[in-house]
Amino acid sequence: MNDRLLATRRIARRWAAGWLLGAWAACSAALAAAPADDDATLKEQGELLARAAAAVVGVQVQALGHATSAETLGKLRLGSGVVIGTDGLVLTIGYLILEADQVDLQLDSARIVPARVVAYDQASGFGLLQPLAPLRLPPAPLGDTSQLASDEPVMIVSGSSPAGQGELSLARVVSRRAFSGYWEYHIDGALFTSPPRTDHSGAALFNANGELLGIGSLIVADAAGADAPRLPGNMFVPVDLLKPILKEMRESGSTAMSHRPWLGVNCVESGGQVRVVKVNRGSPAEAAGLQAGDLILRIDGVAVGGLERFYKTLWRGSTPEREVTLEVQRGDETQTLKARATDRMKTLTQSLGV
Repeated sequence: MNDRLLATRRIARRWAAGWLLGAWAACSAALAAAPADDDATLKEQGELLARAAAAVVGVQVQALGHATSAETLGKLRLGSGVVIGTDGLVLTIGYLILEADQVDLQLDSARIVPARVVAYDQASGFGLLQPLAPLRLPPAPLGDTSQLASDEPVMIVSGSSPAGQGELSLARVVSRRAFSGYWEYHIDGALFTSPPRTDHSGAALFNANGELLGIGSLIVADAAGADAPRLPGNMFVPVDLLKPILKEMRESGSTAMSHRPWLGVNCVESGGQVRVVKVNRGSPAEAAGLQAGDLILRIDGVAVGGLERFYKTLWRGSTPEREVTLEVQRGDETQTLKARATDRMKTLTQSLGV
């Protein structure tokens, strides 16, 4: 990127962040209470927001032709990432770069920088990318989500537009709670915001000081929680999960927690029951005879009261490859199935260049 294009990008982000700050002040008690003549404080905060937004880049991924994940994620994937390292290290959501063959970072319509996959962490859901040319973008500082107040306004930034400029918008944190995904995934302290953004994959969530709070993962229908009125929104993976594992991810390409038993089954929870909705082809679940529609009643003798208990029982122990006993209800019959769980990380195909 030449100096003129770089300056244009910064000005655009500064203008957008300044506009957003005005909207932020309208709904933030802290900013509304600031003295009207405190222009220096507002200017400084606007600069922090602009700097944060400038750290967000577009991520374009072409998956391997024989990638097993292409069936659900597609071969061409578009999303966002955030520069978090002085060396240009980019944090994104892991499923974007799963079984990637080619990865590019889009800074604007005039510059695309190739990148390599540094890490994919199944347990947290994070992915790391290293650009193969200097980005010359200041990294976004990592925040602390424990300081988030309920209903606090936050800024969401994506970098996935065709021009690479991304979109900035204001949202509110509506809940923070454990989250269990249908794809054998569970994290604690997930952040839920509203209104929803459709360009959520890898999008950045910032607080008023321009500190990174989370990375966008999903659009959800119940952002406020199961016991609250339905409210569409997004789920963000909190950066608090990244801090203790960042070094391990950079050195090992993953974490030890990602090497855990995997069955290859998609499930949903309803009323404390876990029902199978899909069985992955060639998976341990398929080999065991598990079928869509089955209710999983017990795993290794432990009653399944929901997805979280199901997953944590599956993942216990230190050996990913182990036999798992499943008691399932199929129609009016109860059956016992034996599955040989495997290490999910060993089932993923990697590019020869990674």
